[in-house]
Amino acid sequence: MNIIDELTWRDAINQQTNEEGLRELTESTSISLYCGVDPTGDSMHIGHLIPFMMMKRFQLAGHHPYILIGGGTGTIGDPSGRTTERVLQTMETVQHNVDSLSNQMKKLFGKDANVTMVNNYEWLSKLSLLDFLRDFGKNFNVNTMLAKDIVASRLEVGISFTEFTYQILQSIDFLQLYKDHNVQLQIGGADQWGNITAGLDLIRKKEGPEAKAFGLTIPLMLKADGTKFGKTAGGAIWLDPNKTSPFEFYQFWLNQDDRDVVRYLKFFTFLDKEEIDALAKKVETDPGKREAQRRLAEEVTKFVHSEEALKEAQKITEALFSGNIKELSIEEIEQGFEHMPTVEVSSETKNIVEWLVDNKIEPSKRQAREDVSNGAISINGDRVTDLDFAIVPSQHFDGKFVVVRKGKKNYFLAKVVN
Repeated sequence: MNIIDELTWRDAINQQTNEEGLRELTESTSISLYCGVDPTGDSMHIGHLIPFMMMKRFQLAGHHPYILIGGGTGTIGDPSGRTTERVLQTMETVQHNVDSLSNQMKKLFGKDANVTMVNNYEWLSKLSLLDFLRDFGKNFNVNTMLAKDIVASRLEVGISFTEFTYQILQSIDFLQLYKDHNVQLQIGGADQWGNITAGLDLIRKKEGPEAKAFGLTIPLMLKADGTKFGKTAGGAIWLDPNKTSPFEFYQFWLNQDDRDVVRYLKFFTFLDKEEIDALAKKVETDPGKREAQRRLAEEVTKFVHSEEALKEAQKITEALFSGNIKELSIEEIEQGFEHMPTVEVSSETKNIVEWLVDNKIEPSKRQAREDVSNGAISINGDRVTDLDFAIVPSQHFDGKFVVVRKGKKNYFLAKVVN
């Protein structure tokens, strides 16, 4: 299957500047293509992952991705999708973010694979003001720039000249990569269409109207309920394991709606059509097993983190589901209980009924005695029915935690403080 046909089947194409021309080019030769990300933070989130999954597909199909980290444009700020001006970052912060994002990209695409990392600071920082105005500014019509969605959406509240020039800088990027590396395709999110077409216009003005360069955008990703993909009550789902643990990352994908899961399998995994169609059938015939969600969670967690991180996330998930948490390490406990109710307790040995009430896990001694007697309380993975049972915080997990399970699903993490 041609890469364009595959992307079409995966519903991964929003707009193309020349579908037939790009199809012919990708069928006849290996091409170079690029996608950029600005270092506005020190980690990407799963929203950033969408266009780079497409880049990975091109890589696997034998094409050469160029990953552009915007060390230059990141000092300016892309106005796309914003209603206010960005706060400019220090150069030190920008460089820190460049290094962090570069490491994430190397993990996704491979350090020695068919991929090239570039930083637009290398060429943008060498432009003088006069060069910028004479060599590039003359090629951009202000009326055309104002009509671009990314600028038009900001005119009512205002846009600085700094952010207004962003599309010129991104156009320079495309021209630079086209001339120096024969990069013929730029990929971006749906909101990047205006920037991409501006770059194509610049290439044709500078290199001639017959220059073979193309643009392709990815659809805006919305959930079936109409809300924005990738946002949760706890905020963004980050690719950095220190911001979003592999367990939490795995759980995010595992808990996707039946209405969304097949679309996400197409977008975020490298499973073939046959396997995805089989999983789609299972969503229809046996949704309770959630096989499609489990496969999605496995594939994306393994791709973003590692096989080892996936196994750890699965181990924590199984332990929490079964209640058998005794084999979890301290690090696994911290991952699995990161967003669960947490209390601080002393290291003092105390009767279970008193301990549950004192630490507000039970509302009263009567309720505590009832739950213990009925076998509804487990301490560190063991069900307790003895009302005289004494909790000794130092006995488990190096004396750092006491884990309480109340019923089948309610967990509490007690952190022991001296």
